[in-house]
Amino acid sequence: MKPPVLRCRHVTKRYGNFTALQDLSLEVYEGEIFALLGPNGAGKSTLIHCITGLAKQSSGSIEVLGFDTIRDFRTTRRLVGLVPQEINYDPFFTPLESLTIQMGLMGVEPSRERADTLLKTFALDDKRDAYTRTLSGGMKRRLLVAKSLVHEPRLLFLDEPTAGVDVELRRELWQEVEGLRAAGTTIVLTTHYIEEAERLADRIGILHKGELLLVESRSSLMGRHDGRSLEEIYLELIRKADGRPDA
Repeated sequence: MKPPVLRCRHVTKRYGNFTALQDLSLEVYEGEIFALLGPNGAGKSTLIHCITGLAKQSSGSIEVLGFDTIRDFRTTRRLVGLVPQEINYDPFFTPLESLTIQMGLMGVEPSRERADTLLKTFALDDKRDAYTRTLSGGMKRRLLVAKSLVHEPRLLFLDEPTAGVDVELRRELWQEVEGLRAAGTTIVLTTHYIEEAERLADRIGILHKGELLLVESRSSLMGRHDGRSLEEIYLELIRKADGRPDA
């Protein structure tokens, strides 16, 4: 097993009287795709926010490549990339301008060559000088992925990256994710498309009401439930956690 890129130890996050994460411990290893599954409100985005510096855990520790996300915030922020659920963009910038500005925000020297490479990788090179507001929804989502990569992060979070996109684009994004992993990027993927996790993930974690129900390799998990789909396994675990009978 390769060394962990991400290590969470007994992480708890509270908002007033509500506990979003409860004593969560997790390691994600170099070069893997880790799929974090769970229903809405399970705590997936909260965990990502704590790791990427958008929120601060109430207790516990988080390390990225051995650096603490609170003590060494500037270092860990440079090591991490995030593609958020929500499509956000400045309507008055072009894709080329958006990437160049993002480089500056992430503390790297703006590079036209790097921007052009990303635009070509995500099939946006013919839209480089168009206003972002004129792009289709799928193009805007591809631009989000490109923006997350301008500083060449070692750890990339994809938070529902294919939400609302068509089947063809989803499969194109899958190919890009596999290419990123092949190039050495460690990826944490959250998704409600269980087929996506079944296709891409090396290991799978299932989060429910702020607690991890399971962390296991995809092959081992599927092997233990011979003949059943990941979706069927996932639904059974969630129903058991809720005390509901299996359908």
